[in-house]
Amino acid sequence: MPNRQTTVRQLLDRFGTTYADEAGITLRDKPSPLYQLLVLATLLSARIRADIALSAARELFAAGLRTPQRMLDATWQERVDALGRGGYVRYDESTATRLGEGARLLLESYRGDLRRMRSPHREIQQFSGIADVGADIFCREVQAVWPRLRPFFDQRALAAARHHGLPADPRELATLVKPDQVASLAAALVRSTLK
Repeated sequence: MPNRQTTVRQLLDRFGTTYADEAGITLRDKPSPLYQLLVLATLLSARIRADIALSAARELFAAGLRTPQRMLDATWQERVDALGRGGYVRYDESTATRLGEGARLLLESYRGDLRRMRSPHREIQQFSGIADVGADIFCREVQAVWPRLRPFFDQRALAAARHHGLPADPRELATLVKPDQVASLAAALVRSTLK
C-alpha cells in the first residue's frame, strides 16, 4: 500500500491541473483573473461537461470578455455566440444572461473587484447560476492566490481524500503539500473522482 506522500504525488501528477490552468487563466490576486475564475465557476456550475465549460470560457476570453465591464459592454448575442463557439449550446442563452447580470452585480456591489468580498463562499453565491457547487469550485481554485482561504477542501475533495486513504481533516490534508500546492491537491482530489 502506497504511503501518503506517494499517493499525493500520484494524484498531483495525474489530476493536479486546476480548471483555471486548463482554461488558460493565469490566476493572480488581481481583478481581471479573479473575474475570469468567477466566469469559469459560473460555466462549470451548469449541468454540462467540464471540457465544454472550459472550451466556452476560452472562447469568451478570446473574444475579449475578461473583465466585468467588457462582459457587460458586450451584447447578449455576442456572449451567446462565444458560448456557442465553445460548444456550450444547451445553456448558452440563459448563461449569456447570467454573465451579464453577474458582471453588473460585480461592478455595482464590489466595484468590479472580488477581493472586496468578506465571506467568499457565501458571497459568491449571490451571482446568478452559482450555488454551492460553483462556490466550492471558486474557493478551491482561488485559494491558490488567497492564502486566507487555505486550506479549502469541499466535501467532494474530503470524500476523495478518504477514498485514497488520506486524512479527511482539511488542515492535516494541507500539511501533505507545500502551501502553493493546496489548490492543486484540492483539484486533484475532486478530479480523481470524475469519470
